[in-house]
Amino acid sequence: MEVGEVVEKSFLRPIDNTSIVQQVIDRLTYAMIYKELRPGDKLPTEMELAASFGVGRNSIREALKILMSFGVIDIRRPEGTFVASGFSDKMINPMLYGIILDQSDSLDNLKELREWVDFGILELAMDKAKPEDLFQLEEQRDKLMTEIDGGNAEKVFVADDEFHEAISTAAHNSLLGQIARLVRTLTSELRMNTISNMFKLGKGNELKKAHKDLFNIVKNKDDKSARQQLVEGYFYRYNGLRDTPYA
Repeated sequence: MEVGEVVEKSFLRPIDNTSIVQQVIDRLTYAMIYKELRPGDKLPTEMELAASFGVGRNSIREALKILMSFGVIDIRRPEGTFVASGFSDKMINPMLYGIILDQSDSLDNLKELREWVDFGILELAMDKAKPEDLFQLEEQRDKLMTEIDGGNAEKVFVADDEFHEAISTAAHNSLLGQIARLVRTLTSELRMNTISNMFKLGKGNELKKAHKDLFNIVKNKDDKSARQQLVEGYFYRYNGLRDTPYA
């Protein structure tokens, strides 16, 4: 099948009247999951989709707008509507809002999510880091050490974020990197509080040691120390994702 060719597949069958817009979204999503629609494929027109599904064009148009907002499809006028090729930052937004609006044990969920994402990235970085990745990571580590010595919590926060982004880059997995950035965004206030509290408690050297250890874990492929470093690290002991006396 040529890229851009209109496809006629089993997903193009009538649907019932319950939650029509969502059903259109689901039908197109399942078609992508089961490879009836592939990246770069051109979708039928709104009129053709409406006729195939047995629904109104307004429902089709609304569903396509939602999928476009998620980065799943591209609407190119006048060529038509196409399944997106590659990952888009927009795709992470539904997950972001879902976590933000979650009312059930959200802090515990975030703690577990961050722990597993960080550990996964660390393992990949140990396995896949190239010499240039280690050089960049070492530069970010040294920059972070300088900022910690300077004692400005906001600058340390930025340098810390850049250090962890360098670890994500060394993991060479764009999807996991996107999720890691999402988790850092969701925990930004907590991470800032952690850094501020460590300065108040005179724990700057501990903060430096934690990041030196992370660098050495990646450099030396020290898998045995990775999990312990993340679970017992400063983030969970100085007002990270659990109640502490330091708040």
